[in-house]
Amino acid sequence: MRTWPVQDAKARFSELLDICLRDGPQAVSRRGQEQAVLVPMAEWLRLTQKNQPGVKDLLLAEEARTEYLVPPRGQLKRRKATGQEG
Repeated sequence: MRTWPVQDAKARFSELLDICLRDGPQAVSRRGQEQAVLVPMAEWLRLTQKNQPGVKDLLLAEEARTEYLVPPRGQLKRRKATGQEG
């Protein structure tokens, strides 16, 4: 994997993208430290889907996996019902 300084990545983004699609992931560094990686979309989808359990996995799991089944509740304040004073 090649590392591109952020200035080069910005100035030559089209080339960076072409090399990523041809050769695989490319790192981008800032102040000498790798900060991000550009990966082809197919690789990204493979990596992210691999970490998501499927319905079959959830149903066959020994323990309850409700954190994947129930969406998190919002932290917004509720509106008062019409006609109520507060």
